[in-house]
Amino acid sequence: MKKLELHWKILIGMLIGILFGFAMTQVSWGVDFVTDWIKPFGTIFIKLLKLIAIPLILASLIKGISDLKDISKFKNIGLRTIAIYVMTTIVAITIGLVLVNLTKPGDGISEETINQLTSTYATDSGVTSKIAEATQQKNAGPLSFLEDMVPDNAMKAMSDNGLMLQVIFFSIFLGISMLLVGEEKAAPLKNIFDSLNEVVLKMVDLIMLSAPYAVFALLASVVVSSSDPDLLLALLKYALVVVVGLILMVVFYCIVVAVYAKKNPFWFLKQMSPAQLLAFSTSSSAATLPVTMERVEEHIGVDKEVSSFVLPVGATINMDGTSLYQGVAAVFIAQALSFDLTLADQLTIVLTALLASIGSAAVPGAGMVMLVIVLESVGFPADKFAVGLALIFAVDRPLDMARTVINVTGDATVSTVVAKSVGKLHEPNPKEWDDHLEEVI
Repeated sequence: MKKLELHWKILIGMLIGILFGFAMTQVSWGVDFVTDWIKPFGTIFIKLLKLIAIPLILASLIKGISDLKDISKFKNIGLRTIAIYVMTTIVAITIGLVLVNLTKPGDGISEETINQLTSTYATDSGVTSKIAEATQQKNAGPLSFLEDMVPDNAMKAMSDNGLMLQVIFFSIFLGISMLLVGEEKAAPLKNIFDSLNEVVLKMVDLIMLSAPYAVFALLASVVVSSSDPDLLLALLKYALVVVVGLILMVVFYCIVVAVYAKKNPFWFLKQMSPAQLLAFSTSSSAATLPVTMERVEEHIGVDKEVSSFVLPVGATINMDGTSLYQGVAAVFIAQALSFDLTLADQLTIVLTALLASIGSAAVPGAGMVMLVIVLESVGFPADKFAVGLALIFAVDRPLDMARTVINVTGDATVSTVVAKSVGKLHEPNPKEWDDHLEEVI
């Protein structure tokens, strides 16, 4: 009997989780049961993925750079990566702005709905904390992102998943230094990181065995904590505009993969589906990063020299789904609150959303922080920030889940394109968790 593929197991787990979550909302004790006895298993799974994210970036990036015989190759990969990430982000924002201007979802929001959403969410701690965080980021200097990229303590950087750029900087610095001391002297240290990389990838395989059960727990907990259905319905048109935009981004990625990388786009999506489904379940491209790297390297055939740099950097600076959402959300809020946006304002949104995506946290909810910065760039009244965020807060979680899928798919697409451009795209070589099991039993 043919073994059921992982993406089907995860999909089944998601569907059962959604149905179970809805069933639990129908009984008085259901929400507490899911929160106390189901949700922790999903939380443990996310913690396990985050646990190995930093070791994987460190080992994979150092191995990738130290395998290079020519530092100029790394510069070539780096420049192409940044340029392509910028281009895909601009495409994403443009798609979002075109859709929201054509459909005008904000014009259909009644004054009553605005008041209801405002009274429900304007004072919510989630909204107020996002505004406070955005204000803190805005007050930072123009080159603060460069300062933040350089760690003053490598161990401290490796102890915090939010400092991923610092870990990338340290890994690149160490990898280049290993090249410069010569192959013979670097060999002992290189062997350590080569071995660590293999072990951490095996940890990914083992963690993924629990993925179908974990996504069941995650989706069940999302359903039981969902907002008022009436408010969700009122925002349906806005949510659909975002979702259509995200689907168009997938179409764009498929065209790029087919035309440039000469890969079947349906095959590409199938290989990436476990990472995409996890991205949807966790709403975190950082938590999904270990799985994304494993799928891209082993199942798509991108060489580690490319994936070890492109994917960690992408998880930090490439937020195509989030950037598209910001363009739609900013214009939607302006339409709903009768705040006129000129063409110059919308071009400002493109630029600000692009800059805001660089260095933004690859964690749930980061998009709303970036949205405040985008709104401020077009002169949106500061006293209406809470009202604006309250308008979209009810549907932010499901949209956050959807846009994280696009963020991860975009990272995989760019890594495939860069690998193809430098001759580092080869035949896939998938590994299973039990490849060496007979050696230890």
